[in-house]
Formats: sequence, structure tokens, C-alpha cells
Amino acid sequence: MQKTNTSRRDFLKLTTITGGGLMLGFSWFSADAEVPVLISKIPFAASSGFNSYLSIASDGMVTILSPNPELGQNIMTSFPMIVAEELDADWTKVKVLQAKLDTKNFDRQLTGGSGAVPHSWKRLRTAGATARAMLIEAAAQQWGVPAEECTASNGMVIHSKSGKQLDFGALAEKASLLPVPKDVKLKDRSNFKIIGQPVKNVANKSIITGKPLYGLDFYREGMLFAMIQRPASFGTKIKLVDSAAAKAMPDIVDVVVFKNNVAVVGKSTWAVMKARKVLKVEYENDGAIESTADHNNIFKSLLDTGKFDIKRKNGDVDAAFSTAAKIIKAEYQCPFLSHAPMEPMNFFADVRADGIELVGPTQTPASARNAVSKLLGVPEDKITLEITRLGGGFGRRLKFDYVVEAAELSSLIKAPVKVIWTREDDVTGGSYRPAVRYRFEAALDSTGNLVGYKLRGVGINAGNTTREDNFPSGAVDNLLIESMEHKSPITTGAWRAPITNFLGFAEQAFLDEVAEAAGKDPIQFRLELLAKARTAPAGAIKYSIDRMEAVIKLAAEKSGWGKKLGVFQGFSVYYSHLSYVAQVCEVMMEAGKPVVKKIYAVSDCGQVINLSGARQQVMGGITDGLGHAMYSKLTFKGGATDQKNFNNYRLIRMKEIPEIECYFVDNGIDPTGLGEPALPPTGGAVANAIFKATGKRLRNQPFIDEEAFAAKP
Repeated sequence: MQKTNTSRRDFLKLTTITGGGLMLGFSWFSADAEVPVLISKIPFAASSGFNSYLSIASDGMVTILSPNPELGQNIMTSFPMIVAEELDADWTKVKVLQAKLDTKNFDRQLTGGSGAVPHSWKRLRTAGATARAMLIEAAAQQWGVPAEECTASNGMVIHSKSGKQLDFGALAEKASLLPVPKDVKLKDRSNFKIIGQPVKNVANKSIITGKPLYGLDFYREGMLFAMIQRPASFGTKIKLVDSAAAKAMPDIVDVVVFKNNVAVVGKSTWAVMKARKVLKVEYENDGAIESTADHNNIFKSLLDTGKFDIKRKNGDVDAAFSTAAKIIKAEYQCPFLSHAPMEPMNFFADVRADGIELVGPTQTPASARNAVSKLLGVPEDKITLEITRLGGGFGRRLKFDYVVEAAELSSLIKAPVKVIWTREDDVTGGSYRPAVRYRFEAALDSTGNLVGYKLRGVGINAGNTTREDNFPSGAVDNLLIESMEHKSPITTGAWRAPITNFLGFAEQAFLDEVAEAAGKDPIQFRLELLAKARTAPAGAIKYSIDRMEAVIKLAAEKSGWGKKLGVFQGFSVYYSHLSYVAQVCEVMMEAGKPVVKKIYAVSDCGQVINLSGARQQVMGGITDGLGHAMYSKLTFKGGATDQKNFNNYRLIRMKEIPEIECYFVDNGIDPTGLGEPALPPTGGAVANAIFKATGKRLRNQPFIDEEAFAAKP
């Protein structure tokens, strides 16, 4: 099995080359480069206090140790691009290695919240620029010329007056002996050669050729395999276990009952999968057993009579509604959703007397290690955790239940074990996007201006179901936003673009309803609200009016808003993860039913690092948003999901993905998030376009269950 990640000690071994080279430590807690050292002579202890390194070997290879887990957000390509740009390196000689968990030397070693590149942008640039300055100084000294007369380009230092040039590898050892310069100058954006260009994902070949990269690929000689039977119904506990038949199956080592789980342990995945099927487990109720019908009643009751937390209140809302010329009301509801990553949960654990080894795919390695430490009473410094590439996560791997159960099982059976979930395990026993219902009310005056706005949200284990500072907050004088949570035994958690993944649809679809009632074009209506927001008191607006206006106007321009015949267009715009995305969806009627044909997307995510990767993030977010809004749902009966696998948990199919046209606003600011922001506006743009085509409002997901799709030719 090829290693997919490396420790800092391993990193030193991998980058050590006879003849030396430059290793420049730089801190992920600050953007300052640290003291350079010769990599062929550096002791491991000398690097204490640093938590990532830029190395330049004598063959000119530039290597960066990356702390963030890779799950498709493209940091294994974009991180080295940033370094290579400031270093003026030869892009073909830049690579990145996945770091083990190291909380002493890495900051924010996780993947979530679309924050990897924004967090590391300045740090990576400074590390590259500092190394470039040292290489130039080394060359200048060797040639006996002023450093100001030298430049770097494509892995070479050049003295233009004499025509002399040296590659980085030849200079690395000499550069390692120089003092680290302070306050190095970063490139002007106009001089970028790599950043902003389309660059292929560096892992493409490994992925398509099946090179071992993922947690499911990991294998350790002598390890055991396990699958766990978990309760099929939320709110039940084990009453009785009959494991005789399972234990009698070939290659089965043991059947272990712990907490509310029954683990079948054996010598192969196939063996434990077959043995688990003959387990006999009887359950009894351990609390409330809820069904989808119960949730519908709970939502209705709470929205009518519940005691809500006030998240934001501006002006005199009651007065605005009592004097309104027109009041618009609507409710929007979304179901539970599975994360459904292509790679189901899995993790390897080896709990020994001298420490614990953990290997697998996780978005939150530090939290996983901490949980294992607390459970087993083992100090964190005795636990190592290696991060493999993640075969999808979408928030599911922010949780670490599957890591903890692997560690606990290993401690019980006194052997290394790899716990593997099946797709059915993932769908029936996962952590879901919470079901939510929203109630909106809007008050219009006699001229069609929005003078009052109410939003009340209730969710299943959802925490705050609203985002009180997002548009149109600050653009309406009289506003009330409230939230409430219903506690349920059904486990929920973050799902790509948490809360906003549905709230974005609901808010943007409702604003179209209000625009229609006001007799205004949907885009013009939003622009008028943004103009109103410019008059708000200081501190009332938490989003950028200029950035939102820019994506709205460019989306209208690129889509030919309102100028196409035979095409029904819907608009949506949303702000999340510090970025702005406006979308126009185009729908046509085919055989009496609406079909999504094209989506235009304009994103403002600050500086785009990899244009190819950025497009993929936007297109992936839109596809994810469209597919789940159109087709996906989890329903419950007696505490158990009705859906078990992809045969009845509906995902979007390749033929259903429309053409997607992506644009990016170049506003000169540092990068903001991109992994999630394209998803929230998609449902609204699609629903608004379908309304234009059918005259029917879509207020519940999935859309495929709604009346608009029951139309006949």
C-alpha cells in the first residue's frame, strides 16, 4: 500500500537530497517565514515551533506540506499554485504532501466552511516570496552583482545585464546560509502568471487510474475488518443479541456488543458483510420514535404557537403590517437529506499499550483525536492520526462518530481493525441535513415598496435555522427574524452550506413572490432593495452592497435577462461564506413539463486561484443544489428511514445536469470561500424559472413531488 500522507519527520526524509538544499519553515499561525536550514543537515527537533515547510531540493523540486484534508476542494493544486507564483517556480516542479495531524504546528487543520484558501493565502504567498528573495540574494552574491539587478522566473534566477542564470536547485544550499529577510514584497496581481489560470488537478491521473488515495484503499498487513449493526430506528436501544449464526460463519473472528452497536469482526470485508446479515438483534424503545407525519404536525404547531428566539428586530414591525396596502404570506419546507458521499464512512484504528494509530478520511482530525483521547483515556500526544484523501464529505465527515467507534472497537478486540460502512449504513444511520420549515410575511405600501418583513424558522435539531444578517436584512426598515429548534433522536449535522442550502432557496423564491405582488421585475426589485440598504444606519448591513450589485448586474447581462423568446428565466442571488453568487436559470417546456436547460452563474469569491478548479467548484455546487432540490428526500416511519440506498434515495443523473456557464467578478480582493456559495442560490433560480414556465410556485422540496411536474401535454 502506498502511503498517502506524511509526517514532518517523513517529510524531511523525502526531501533530503545529497548536496543539500533550502528548507524554509513558515508558520500557519502567521505569515512570517522562519529561519532557513540545510535540509541534508537539519535535525527533526530543530523544526519545533514551525508547522509547515516550503522546501527547495538540489534538483529544483519545490515541496509544500499541506495540513488541510483534501476532499475535492482542490487545495492540493491551489496551495502549490500560490507558492509557485510568489516563488516564480517552474510549476512542473512543485508538489504538495498531505500532513499528519499536528495541532502544535498547524492552525485550522480541517476542511469546512470554505475557508482553506482564505486562511492560507497570505501565509503561502509570504513563504514563496521569502524563498524567492533568498535565492536572488544567493545568486547576486555568487555573481558579485546587486540583488536589485536580478529577477526570478520559471525556477531560475536571472541577471539580465550579463545574461547569467542559475536554477533554484543550484542555489538552494547557498541560500540556506543567508538570513531570512523581513517584510518581503509580494507580487502585484497584474504580474501573476500562474494564479488565475486554469490548471489541471494534480491528482487527476492518480484518481482515474485507481491509485490508492482514499481511506477505503488503506490496508495494513494483519488488520481485521469490521461492520457494525446500528439501530435501524432512531430512538431505540438493543434488547437482545443472538450472534451464534454470525460467529459460525467462515473467517469471522468475533462479534462484539458495545454501547448501542453490534460489531462483526473478521478477516475480510465480504466475510463480515455476509455474517452481519445473519445477526439477530432485538430492539426496544429508548425515547420518542418519530415519523415524517409527526414532523409535519410538529412544524405546524410550533410555527403557530411556539416560543421563538428573536434573532433580529428592526423598526416597528406590527405597525408596518397593520398599515400595509398588501401582505404576502408563504411557507417553505425542506426534507432531511443524506450527505451520500461516494466513499462511505471508514476508518482504521490500532489501539496499543504504547499509543494509538488512526488512519482515514476525516474533515476534522483534531476533534476526532480529542474524542478518542477522552473516550479511552489516552493522552493526545500518544495518538497519531493520518489523513487520507476524502471521497466526498459535504459536512458528513465533520463528525467523527465513525472514527471513535473504530478506536473503541480496536481497544475491545486488542487488534488493529478497519471499520467500514455500507451505503445502507450511510443512508439509514447517518447524520442528516435537518428538515426545516419557514414562514415568511412581507408588507408592501401602496407604491409597491417593501416596508415590512418577517421570517420565522423551525428545524429538527437545526440550532439557529435563520441567518439574521443576510439580505434583505438592513434593506427593510421594519424586520423581524425568529428561530426555533425541535429536539429529536434523529441525528443531524452540517450539510454543504449549512442552513443556507435551503434558506437561500426559500428567501429568494419568496422575494420573487413579493416582487410579483409589487408588480416589479425580480432583478430590479432586488436592486431597489440594495439601493435602500445604502441608506441604512452604520452597522446595519453585514454584507457588501457593491459586491452583491455587481454579481446581479453581470448575471443579468450575461444571461440576456428578459430578452429571450420561448425561454423562461428565473433569478436568484445569495451571500454565504464571504462570497456572492447570482444565478439565472433557463427552463423550457417539453412534453408539458418544465425542463432546466441552462444556468448562468456569476461568482464573486475574490481572487480566483485556479480558474479550472473554481469552475468545477461552482458547477459542482450548482449540480448538487439542483439535484437535491429537484429529487432528494429522506422520510421516516417508526423512526427508520424509508430510503435505504440509491435505488430509492434519488440523486441527479448525468443526463439531468444542464449546461452551466460560469463567470467570475475580478474585484482585486483576497480570496473568499468557494466550495459552498454556489449551492444556496440554485434552488431559488430554478423554482423561479419553473414558476415563469408553469405559473405554479414551488415551496417544498423535492420539486419533483410538486404539482408543476404533474402537468400533462
